[in-house]
Amino acid sequence: MLEAFSVATITVLAVISPGADFAMVTRNSMLRSRRAGVLTAAGIALGVWVHVAYSMAGIGLLIARSIWLFSLLKWVGAAYLVYLGVMLLRARRANAGEACAGFLPLSDFTALKTGFLTNALNPKTTLFVVALFTQVISRDTALAVQLGYGAFMSLAHFAWFALVACAFSSPVARRFVASSRHLIERGIGAALVGLGLALAAASLK
Repeated sequence: MLEAFSVATITVLAVISPGADFAMVTRNSMLRSRRAGVLTAAGIALGVWVHVAYSMAGIGLLIARSIWLFSLLKWVGAAYLVYLGVMLLRARRANAGEACAGFLPLSDFTALKTGFLTNALNPKTTLFVVALFTQVISRDTALAVQLGYGAFMSLAHFAWFALVACAFSSPVARRFVASSRHLIERGIGAALVGLGLALAAASLK
């Protein structure tokens, strides 16, 4: 019971803390559509299973004990965040015709892929899941229970970020975005670049 409570508490706190996942769901919801935001949330939930899978396979323990391997993962994740950020920083102001056309569409696959890669390459999620499987969840815990924990983590991510998507795709939010879309994209891009550089700097220490 204590183990389950600990997993649930840590998961909820980790999910609601701001990070790259939050930035991408916010961006796709405000600048694309509610559907794009929810699909990004679904991609994030799928990405969580990547971390759960290697943690259950025992690779998570190796990552936890190998400084160079964890640093490599952090570098890859940092590079991806910087890449996303740079793409958003290059956003330009829409001309009158584009502004009247409304929000640019985003394919379902692209939204899902963006969420999946953002989470699968997110060192924050790596650290969170590996810590749970090496410090909180006992090695003697049944496989079915471990899968249940993984399902809870995934569903918690989806529920929270789907809620974020609904909030940031509301009429009020979209009216605000209509006049300053490029500034919001650049702001989110700067935040992602900052996150990526901070991860890279931490890897050097």
